[in-house]
Amino acid sequence: MPEYLTPGVYVEETSFRSKSIEGVPTSTFGMAGLTRYGPLPYALPDTPPVPVRPVLVTSYSEFERAFGDLSSPSDDGKANYLAHAARAFFANGGRRLYVARVFPWARDDQSGEIDMAQVDAAFARRAVTAPGAAGAGAPVAMPTWRARWPGSAGRRIRVAVARRLSRDRIVVDPVLGRARLVGVSELAAVVVLPRGTVPKRGEPIDPATVFVARRGADRVLGLDDGHGGVTAIDPQTSGYQLELDVMVASADGRTDTYTQLAPHPDHPRSVSRVLRAVDPADELAQVYLLPGSTEPPPPPAPAPVEPTAGQLAAALLAAGSQGYLTDGTEGNDGVPLAPEDLLGAEPDDEDPARPGTGLNALAELDDIALVATPDVVRMTDVASVKTATDNLIGHCERLRYRMAVVDPPAESSLSQVRAFRAAFDTSYAALYYPWMQIIDPTQRPDPGSAPATLMLPPSGFVAGVYARSDGNRGVHKAPANEVVLGLTKFETAVNSGRQAVLNPEGINALRFFPGRSNRVWGARTMSSDPEWRYVNVRRLFIYLEHSIDHSTQWAVFEPNNERLWRDLRQTIEDFLLVVWRTGALMGGKPEEAFFVRCDRSTMSQNDLDNGRLICEIGVAPTYPAEFVIFRIGQWTADARRP
Repeated sequence: MPEYLTPGVYVEETSFRSKSIEGVPTSTFGMAGLTRYGPLPYALPDTPPVPVRPVLVTSYSEFERAFGDLSSPSDDGKANYLAHAARAFFANGGRRLYVARVFPWARDDQSGEIDMAQVDAAFARRAVTAPGAAGAGAPVAMPTWRARWPGSAGRRIRVAVARRLSRDRIVVDPVLGRARLVGVSELAAVVVLPRGTVPKRGEPIDPATVFVARRGADRVLGLDDGHGGVTAIDPQTSGYQLELDVMVASADGRTDTYTQLAPHPDHPRSVSRVLRAVDPADELAQVYLLPGSTEPPPPPAPAPVEPTAGQLAAALLAAGSQGYLTDGTEGNDGVPLAPEDLLGAEPDDEDPARPGTGLNALAELDDIALVATPDVVRMTDVASVKTATDNLIGHCERLRYRMAVVDPPAESSLSQVRAFRAAFDTSYAALYYPWMQIIDPTQRPDPGSAPATLMLPPSGFVAGVYARSDGNRGVHKAPANEVVLGLTKFETAVNSGRQAVLNPEGINALRFFPGRSNRVWGARTMSSDPEWRYVNVRRLFIYLEHSIDHSTQWAVFEPNNERLWRDLRQTIEDFLLVVWRTGALMGGKPEEAFFVRCDRSTMSQNDLDNGRLICEIGVAPTYPAEFVIFRIGQWTADARRP
């Protein structure tokens, strides 16, 4: 309580209203799987750990910039299912997508540990050649351009470096005859030539003519003499500030340009700082500059030395025309994708540099409401598909506030998809059948022949429909009887007779209706419990539980008395009243739609003594009108109305 010790007027702020509950997002989608390129947590012997979290993208163009195009991400030649799912998600109304890239590192057959030699080989690179030695026979430890992320897509990256020279920055005082640098920042590289000499376009840079601008003891800019001292500027010279423009282009059409970079490593805009492995200026940069090794070689070879700013600039300019990066593999050495790869490793709570991977990386994000792993369909054996799907369902059940969209195995017949569905029982997942056919966007159409087509699993399309339905109507509306966009046809034509077999078993059909297009025609979970039969009921409860959980954290450690109970009741009732008014709950009045109890009837003295506050909430959800029945009969004109 405040203390009143001195006589006077005290103005205090207080609140006379209940706290409000804000609804959580319901359409944020999360996927884990293989991509062509992109962010991935890793650790190399010569690079600090790169702790990458799942990347949020809000459009397919952002996805392409971060994770590459639709080309196959592995050597098996199969489609890039995750990229196609992202494309379908945004095409059908999705807005927010988290992607956790999966990279199946090769492991030692005996120990099961990651083979670091294979890890190193997964990164494409191109060495920068030194133009000359920095001492009498001493080798120069020149850096290497290296793909920032592993994968064979790194071989499609090309780095080009161009120079940028300013006008003459050396100004001579006509009275005193002294020269000084103008318009040059400290640690900038300056090309010093005889007075009046202008560098020719395209002429190579001589490292011996490149100096670094430094401030001496008198705080006047001079030129570094290479031995830790600063020399005055010769009035008979001209100085041109040297800056580098780095252009990084990949074969899929992405081009990044980093301008006005300095060769000196301590400059705020140095090329080694802007393009570094950990926390670069562009978090989605495709390459980084790996410093050269300065470990002393076995005697009698001399120890390598760091390159000067002139040597580095000259080498980068010369290496800029050497073509694409080389090497770079998929890392798994031909090993197929395993369920453990998609599940990923759990984060190390004691080491922030070792975050989770795969689905375990998505577990660290609180706002994801939908999850899928389209690459499960890459697995050919039934046991692996079952295990990977169990991992996805277990992920949602453990976190409670998200739902899985499950894909059936490839080329599943009616009997096969029923057998697949029979292996699961959960209200936190929904299965959709069949696959979708699209025109393959990776193939150039051949004039005179039919366009190439591609079969894709439905999870990306369906997740987009979920997001669109949530935005247009709300999470309480069953995401069914909604048009699916971006496909030519379904792999299998599901008619009423076939759906009569699928629907009771919790397999949601995707059907074509003449004049009404392709539609989602089912809204059931994979649960045998009638209470949780429908997708919208489970998702409504996820929304309510998550919103209440998120917005009532203020109550922890408050005095557990009638005042707190009253505030919580009012807060939750106000929230449920808004939910009821949107049509999410049954009942003609609020008393019929929900109740909130938080008083002595829900808590015993033992609960209070042990610090427990128990609040009971009951809601009456709306169920979808899955079967609309009209009864029509004959009656005569003079008959009494029934």
